[in-house]
Amino acid sequence: MTEEMVMAIGSEAVKTVIMIAGPLLAAAMAIGIVVSVLQAVTQINEATLTFIPKMIAVILVLVVMAPWMLQVLEHYTIEVIGSAGDLVR
Repeated sequence: MTEEMVMAIGSEAVKTVIMIAGPLLAAAMAIGIVVSVLQAVTQINEATLTFIPKMIAVILVLVVMAPWMLQVLEHYTIEVIGSAGDLVR
């Protein structure tokens, strides 16, 4: 296994993680910003107020995006296992 192969596998793994976690993190961040602005406008300083909307948003995004996320993960897994013969040489 050469350094280029290791770097290619590592970079592909990072891309896959970003693609899978990105939508969930983006939804949580967007809801967090919206709730923070509403808290600033209404001057309600309740720390637990942001937790439930974020949790609901993440669950909704996960339900909607789960098939696509599984497809991305399946593609990466097939690619890594398929190139296992080249990695051992």
